[in-house]
Amino acid sequence: MYGKGIAKGLFVTFKHFFNTYVDDIRYAGRKYLRQDNFQVRQGLQPSGAYTVMYPEEKIAVPERFRFVPFLVVEDADHPERPGEDWCTSCGICAKVCPPQCIWIVRGTNPETGRPVPQPDAFYIDTDICMNCGFCAEFCPFDAIKMDHDYEMASYDRTTAHIHDKKRLSKPLSYWKTIAPTRALEEAVERGQWEHNDIAKAMKKAGQPTTPPTPENMWLKPEPPAQAEEPAATPKAPAAKKAAPAAGEPATDGDKKPKFDKQAMLAKIRAKKAQKSD
Repeated sequence: MYGKGIAKGLFVTFKHFFNTYVDDIRYAGRKYLRQDNFQVRQGLQPSGAYTVMYPEEKIAVPERFRFVPFLVVEDADHPERPGEDWCTSCGICAKVCPPQCIWIVRGTNPETGRPVPQPDAFYIDTDICMNCGFCAEFCPFDAIKMDHDYEMASYDRTTAHIHDKKRLSKPLSYWKTIAPTRALEEAVERGQWEHNDIAKAMKKAGQPTTPPTPENMWLKPEPPAQAEEPAATPKAPAAKKAAPAAGEPATDGDKKPKFDKQAMLAKIRAKKAQKSD
């Protein structure tokens, strides 16, 4: 058993060793003449061993590669809400995060002081983040994604490694660029390219949403057509209401009768007088 295992391992090693020279002979110097040759040789199914001259040469990462998360925001040229967040600060990502490296501050309305579905601050400590992808998986609004940018080395851990909302926010077009297949799959699950809240508002307004297809992935949404306001018609003069008869409570149309304090006091006094007699 042990002899067969060693023989199989050596066979794989020698196979890669010989394939390396075969691949070099087949490509010869064409590797350095055209960029597509480099992409073929450094693809997902290479043959033989190879050397990547980093950082001049970099291997393209697959779509499902995950690194530090980022927040999805609307594109700057969005007709209705440019640069608005998809995040509603629900806090689910912070709850499911295993190392607890996410902090969220929910926004508030300055006039009423009530909370609004928008994050006022969002922080991720990249030194603690384990790139598990739970935050992106559990987000109900597809507002947080795993980035492909892995070159984030720095000498300052206290400031450069704690990403704030400004650094984490990236447009939806960026997500479509680095992961077009996954972006299409998520849009199909949602039923439209737009955010769920935007889709609900569009349906209430009678506007059609954009069905997710590869052809319309890069189409920009059109601004909603503003309906023409009808000309104001002069109101007919309201008829004067007849005065209520004596003893009847005063009413205002179909509304509930108004409370008559004096009539109520007169009834109470009459009942007291009857009891005293």
